Amino acid sequence: MKYVVLLCDGMADLPVDALGGKTPMEVADKPNMDMLAAKSVVGLVKTVDDNLKPGSDVANLSVIGYDPQVYYSGRSPLEAGSIGIDMKDTDVSFRCNLVTLSDEENYEDKTLVDYCADDISTEEAAQIVETLAQHFNSEEFQLYAGVSYRHCLIWNNGTMNVGTLTPPHDITGRPIKEYVPMHENAQKLYSMMKESYNILINHPVNLARIARGKRPANSMWFWGEGVRKPLMPFEEKYGIKGSMISAVDLLKGIGKFSGMNVVDVQGATGYIDTNFDGKAQACINELKNGQDFVYIHVEAPDECGHRNEMENKISAIELIDKKVLGPVLDALEQYDDYKIMILPDHPTPLSLKTHTNTPVPFMIYQKTKSENGVEKLSEKSAAETGVFVEKGCTLMDRFLGKQ
Repeated sequence: MKYVVLLCDGMADLPVDALGGKTPMEVADKPNMDMLAAKSVVGLVKTVDDNLKPGSDVANLSVIGYDPQVYYSGRSPLEAGSIGIDMKDTDVSFRCNLVTLSDEENYEDKTLVDYCADDISTEEAAQIVETLAQHFNSEEFQLYAGVSYRHCLIWNNGTMNVGTLTPPHDITGRPIKEYVPMHENAQKLYSMMKESYNILINHPVNLARIARGKRPANSMWFWGEGVRKPLMPFEEKYGIKGSMISAVDLLKGIGKFSGMNVVDVQGATGYIDTNFDGKAQACINELKNGQDFVYIHVEAPDECGHRNEMENKISAIELIDKKVLGPVLDALEQYDDYKIMILPDHPTPLSLKTHTNTPVPFMIYQKTKSENGVEKLSEKSAAETGVFVEKGCTLMDRFLGKQ
């Protein structure tokens, strides 16, 4: 038996007026998903408890079978693990986004123009983080470069009691005055954010980006604080060997901490320009090389939702269906039996440009067992089946036949 999870980050949505009251899932041409859905168990699953923030960290931990109420302490420790940072028990980590702010004179009067600085490249970002590290690194604080706009700050002997640190993708287009860190314990963080703007405004990388018509990465933005919490090894938990395929450090960190084989795919970006074909081939290779379980995480629908890119979100779903699911299904047919589960981790509605904790549609298909499914996989069709998994972290047990 082979098991594959295809996690389409942020794929679920709300009805869109421009789509005639339908969602991107409903209008997308996804023949492979819909073919499987007709013979699958289909329903809704609540991946994020009401008392937790609906981030990809919480939601993916839940889908993989780790109860966030037990295993979650913050997003950034998982990302830190992926980068290779060996966090001490006394360390607190923070996600450090490279963002684009507007050019008002006073920092607090600026607007958050872009949470990802026009998808700054990993190579450009590394140069910027190196400059910032030269200014800010000390015995107390260390900056580490990650992928694209996603980086990490470690605060030695730090505190998580820093008030509310808002994810920048939640406030795109808004003045930052109400969202900057004001807690007394966060003043060092806020000072670094403000000073970073002065350092980066004339940075050679940013001047070159502006000359090419790109937005500059002109400030750090800290959020997602956390301390390290160990995960029970996936193989110990479920008795099978697993692999993780993702472009983002968060999922790579979950894979690393849970003892999975973490696969790097060249050209995987986390956006609609990602290497879909490479992700499919990586899954096929992992199964061929003896892995029992592969988790394919595709970030593109989520990024399109954050940017309110309706056509790109539809295209992302279609590309996942054609370039990832299609080849993986063809390869799976050589095995006597296999199961595949397809779902988003959370909705990222175009109209809201951020995550919600609304239950998401899921489907579980098994080669040797046909179910009475639905004609097309969507939020509406999944709700109409009446199948509801209230506790998201139990879904993996159901998928793997542990219930």
